[in-house]
Formats: sequence, structure tokens, C-alpha cells
Amino acid sequence: MWRVRIVLNANLTKITSQINLGKPTSALRLLNSGAYCRCILSVDVTRIAPRYMSSQPKRLCTENMSKTIGTHNGTFHCDEVLACFFLRQLPEYKDAKIIRTRDPAQLAECDIVVDVGGEFDPKKHRYDHHQRTFAESFHSLCPEKPWVTKLSSAGLVYVHFGHQLLTQLTQLKEGDRELEVLYDKLYENFVEEVDAVDNGISQCDGEARYSISTMLSARVGHLNPRWNSKSQDTEEGFRKALKMVGEEFLDRLEYYQSSWLPARAVVEEAVKGRHQVDPSGEVVMFSQGGCPWKEHLFALEKELKVEAPIKFVLYPDQNGQWRVQCVPAGLNTFQNRLSLLEEWRGVRDEALSELSGIKGCIFVHAGGFIGGNKNQEGALEMARRTLQAAAQSPANGSS
Repeated sequence: MWRVRIVLNANLTKITSQINLGKPTSALRLLNSGAYCRCILSVDVTRIAPRYMSSQPKRLCTENMSKTIGTHNGTFHCDEVLACFFLRQLPEYKDAKIIRTRDPAQLAECDIVVDVGGEFDPKKHRYDHHQRTFAESFHSLCPEKPWVTKLSSAGLVYVHFGHQLLTQLTQLKEGDRELEVLYDKLYENFVEEVDAVDNGISQCDGEARYSISTMLSARVGHLNPRWNSKSQDTEEGFRKALKMVGEEFLDRLEYYQSSWLPARAVVEEAVKGRHQVDPSGEVVMFSQGGCPWKEHLFALEKELKVEAPIKFVLYPDQNGQWRVQCVPAGLNTFQNRLSLLEEWRGVRDEALSELSGIKGCIFVHAGGFIGGNKNQEGALEMARRTLQAAAQSPANGSS
């Protein structure tokens, strides 16, 4: 058997060759067939041991072949823009071409399709939510999660690829507790809004069903052509929307990872150590002020199965003095679980210290939700006195 080594040169008409043995006609045929190539051709033919063909079919090398993401053309919406952004953060789809069409034949050729095609089938990477029978939510696909908002293409992609997405963007490992917390938080405070708006779900019929924190869907919508524009081409607007939603998601992720998550750790440590502050377990203390604690406190009470609801939070202010703040009954209410004593409200300084019998008092707000003392011990005593009074007379409770 002959081994042929071929090298091509940019000269269309000139072909040089080196043939080591004889005049093998196969080598001549190779030379003749390459006459119109844009390269220099050098052939090295040597005798080698016979090789036998494998009976197995040859595999095509697909590692470097570009993936394709399919979505609909025409007016674009925040959900498919966000879904496409999510996918492009994954190594598999990093360089994927986005094909915007409604042609079933073209969509069938795509590696993954979002928001079009009338099919939801994760095994085939088809993620549409417009079909009459579709009613999936985060909870229906992951029963351990609480969200029941109907999913859009953004939510579908997030549910199926969110862990991989965040692993790629944060360097946290699959299975890390922090990764799971971020996964939940970004759905609840970013993706769910997009799902709900795209599916036409009202935010309120009483208590809000979901949080609106970005108005991203409306801003994406404004990037579509005006109804009376001469050009109705949506490609440029789609590219702008892809950039906008991507930057906004990454900014929100960076905030949650670098600020929100560390705050959660601070609150968790304080909640776990609350009995060292006061035996009741109803007072927590932060060694540093400014930490956003309310949202984390409510979540951690449930997660850690705190039996007696926490009533007060102590922390130092910027002047080194101490604050005692009441824990509200919920995130979106001014009602407190337990307000500071009514007779203290609106009283300040020495008058308040004399009235309360606690040294170093600075103030109690007229609303009863916060007070101040010159030192930690005094602030803690203000909380303890209020707890004792509530135990003796429940009428002194929340307000």
C-alpha cells in the first residue's frame, strides 16, 4: 500500500512534487486532481504495511461545529431574549448562532429552540410555552420549589440550565449551598417577573404573586420598531435587547453574590447565636450596622425552624451608638411583631432614661419601631423590658 503526503501552495498553475518510489499511478492521479487548488502540492509516496478498513462507521468531528439556537422572528420579547442570553453563557452554546424564524424546517435543524415551535421537550431541547396544553411552573417541574407562576421560555431555560449557568458565571460548584441560594434568588427576583409578564399574569389580586424589580420586559418591548416606522426590521433591536438583558442579569448576579449572599451569612450567624444575646431567643445582634437583614431573617426563621419569632435586632450605628429595631410582621408592612413600649415613644435623652430606668437612652421613635442607646447593654435592656412587658400584658404587642 502507498502512503501519500500532500502539501498545497497558493500558486494555481504550479505544482511541485516529490515521488520517492517508481511511478505509482495513484500518486499521479492525485497530482492531476489537485491542479486547480489554491496551494503548493508536494507528494511523498512510500511503501507501508497494508491497513485494513474498520467495519465501524466513521464519526464526524463536531466539536468545533457551531451550535444553533432557534427562536421566532418578528417582534421580540424579553423572555426569548433572556433565554438566548442564558444559553450563550454556557460553553456548549458560547458561539452559537441565533436563527430567528418560524419556518418549521429551519427550526428542526437547530440544536435548541426557545419560544417557538409549539413543543416543550427537554430531551430534544425544545422549550416553547405557547401550546394550549402547556401549564408548567417551577413547582410543577421541581416540586421542592415554591413558585407556581407559569413559565415562559426564559423560565424554562433557567429551570433546566440555571445551575450550569451559575456554575459557569460564579465559579461556585454544583451542589454548593450558596449556588442553590443564588439559583432560587435570581428566579424569584429576576426571572419570575419575565415569566409572569410574558404570560399575562396579573401581579395582584390582593397579595402580590411575584416581585417586579426591573421592568425589563417593558424596556425590551420599547426596542421593537415603532408601529409607523418605515423599517420593521427587528434584528438590530433584538441585538440591543440581548446586550441589555445580559448586562442587567450579570449586574444582578454580581450584587447577589458579592453583597446579598454575605449579608445572609451575617444574619444566619446572628440567628444561630441569638440565645447568647438573650435567653428568650427573640433578640439578635449584629456587630456591624448597615447589613440588610429583614429578608434574610424571615427566610432563615423558616429554614432553621425558629420556634419563637424574633422581635428585635440590635446593631451599632455610624456614630458607635446602638440601635434597637423592631422586626416587622412581614416584608411589605409597617406593622411590628412587637413595638417598643408605648410610653417611651417620642421621648428622648435624659427624660427617656429617667422614664425607662435605663441609662444612656437617646430616643424612641414616635412610631415605636426603633430606639437608640449610647451603648450595647442599654439597647439590649430596652428590648428586654419590652419583651417582659409584653409577656405580662399582651395588649402591649404589635402596632
